[in-house]
Amino acid sequence: MRALLNAFWNDEKGFVVSAELVLVSTICVIALVVGLTQVSQAVNNELRDVAAAYSNVNQSYYAGDSQFTDMLDHTPGNNWSTGSSPEDGSDIGG
Repeated sequence: MRALLNAFWNDEKGFVVSAELVLVSTICVIALVVGLTQVSQAVNNELRDVAAAYSNVNQSYYAGDSQFTDMLDHTPGNNWSTGSSPEDGSDIGG
């Protein structure tokens, strides 16, 4: 049993392969960290641009003197031209 443990302790056949794997995996981890940092910064910049675009939206809208009634079908109040009438045939504004 002691000879088997000594043989196992002195076996260095896989040492070079494992050292290469550690080196390659370390380089891969460093590359992933750098790449993900750049992706994170790009996403943050894009979200800042979107936020700036939303904050610069001008929501003031003026459509002249048109006024709408508060009925659900949004029919115009007194903006009918002469000779026109609503779809239900009723007369608006005399």
